[in-house]
Amino acid sequence: MGDAQNVLGEPLQPCSTDPMTGFYRDGCCNTGPGDFGSHVVCAEMTEAFLSYTRALGNDLSTPVPAYQFPGLKPGDRWCLCASRWQQAFDDGVAPRVNLAATHIGALKTVKLADLKDNAMD
Repeated sequence: MGDAQNVLGEPLQPCSTDPMTGFYRDGCCNTGPGDFGSHVVCAEMTEAFLSYTRALGNDLSTPVPAYQFPGLKPGDRWCLCASRWQQAFDDGVAPRVNLAATHIGALKTVKLADLKDNAMD
């Protein structure tokens, strides 16, 4: 994980430590064999996206302490599943992304041009 690259081909940068994000809860959108959801897109939450994903059955706003999940609010950065980000993009509600903190593995699911169109950096 220490040699992970972002979608720009550079070293992967942290996404968020407050709240602590990442499949491994290391602050980065690292991935590995156990990460079946591919939590690799560093995105800044919006009310529109949080409502959207809640309506699809994935409530990211409600805390779940058993999984070290604090519940998210607009402005929080979080490592999203690449497929959910793509779905939100297709439906016009994708949150902005931090390219430097988005794992290169996202490009298996998401087009770099789409990420760049929604980049915050």
